[in-house]
Amino acid sequence: MEKMKAVVFSKKGSPYSLIYCDIEKPVPNDNEVLIKIFNVSANAADYRSMKMGLIPKKKIFGADIAGVVESVGRNIQQFKPGDEVIGELSGYGFGGFAEYTVAPEKALILKPPKLSFENAASLPIAALTALQALRDKGNIRKGQKVLIIGSGGGVGTYAVQLAGYFGVTVTAVCSTRNVEQTIALGAEYVIDYTKEDFIKNNRCYDLILAINGNRSPFAFRKILNPHGICVMVGGGLMQIFTFILFGWLLSFGSKKMRFLAAKLNQKDLEFIAKLVEDGKIRPVIDRHYSLEETAEAIRYLSEGHARGKVVINVGSK
Repeated sequence: MEKMKAVVFSKKGSPYSLIYCDIEKPVPNDNEVLIKIFNVSANAADYRSMKMGLIPKKKIFGADIAGVVESVGRNIQQFKPGDEVIGELSGYGFGGFAEYTVAPEKALILKPPKLSFENAASLPIAALTALQALRDKGNIRKGQKVLIIGSGGGVGTYAVQLAGYFGVTVTAVCSTRNVEQTIALGAEYVIDYTKEDFIKNNRCYDLILAINGNRSPFAFRKILNPHGICVMVGGGLMQIFTFILFGWLLSFGSKKMRFLAAKLNQKDLEFIAKLVEDGKIRPVIDRHYSLEETAEAIRYLSEGHARGKVVINVGSK
């Protein structure tokens, strides 16, 4: 069997139990596409799954990939060898921290020609989360006042830009080091949470997007306008549990509390990719790592201070 390099989860490894090694190169079945990976981005879904013991069957994490189709199964109709693709594999067993992976065609879209592989790999989970939170759960409408809490990370950098694209007034909350970046992305107002408590400044909003926030749903509800919506994405297990437990109770009346677990939608991903290709929004990439340095990339991301996306360079054309 042909071999490839991959980063494999092993309890004997370190840190985050990840080992860079040689394994067998996958072979696609009749309903799969074999992809040569050029770039893959790290996500909270990777390290949180590790911590919770939710290990993929192949023991290879990595969901957001960009690369080239090497071969296809006999039932594949949308793609052919040589196609440049973007994939989101979190619902299909992960597998992105490797030189090659297999995926069903519904996990992939064609990469726009003008979009780099690096930027393409930064899109799926973060940008889809921002889009679906604002548009689908938040019912974002032109002219609204929108608060984005956690604007410095991967989801936040996309959320600020998408909110601006939808024609709202954006107020963003971040740390001091991310204020300048958040303004550059289009936020009209920025609150430095190390200097000001956004809950206590007597400002209210039509839509609140809480990204990995550490405040209670009761606090968010206080600063919602009548008929306002608060959408929470990410966060620790306890905060997610609290939001789900009390969110329905706090949604009686005109104010609504909602939680989003983003899902891959090919049309949504194509929409995002087109926005980037057209220069309407742009990926913010904080750091680059080699495939061999994946464990270090995960460690850095898990510290919660990444400014945008963390991308791993796997190969090149």
